[in-house]
Amino acid sequence: MEKNNQDLRFKTNINCGGCVASVKPHLDNADGIFHWKVDTTKDKVLLTVKSEGITQEQVIETVQKAGFKIEPLNKDKFLILIPV
Repeated sequence: MEKNNQDLRFKTNINCGGCVASVKPHLDNADGIFHWKVDTTKDKVLLTVKSEGITQEQVIETVQKAGFKIEPLNKDKFLILIPV
């Protein structure tokens, strides 16, 4: 069976070094995560997970168990501006 390898992106309230340290053991020990990072430098904090089989739902559950809010960034939602 082929693994579901993909880049998953989430909006979250993991917004400082202490928060990253709190969620680190949860994400580091989750099966199916190859790499993860949190970008706290933007207005909307972004968690990126390089998946090696973990699902979007499993990432959400893992982060919520660590005590943080998380929601997927939907790749299908685009704002297209068309000049009139």
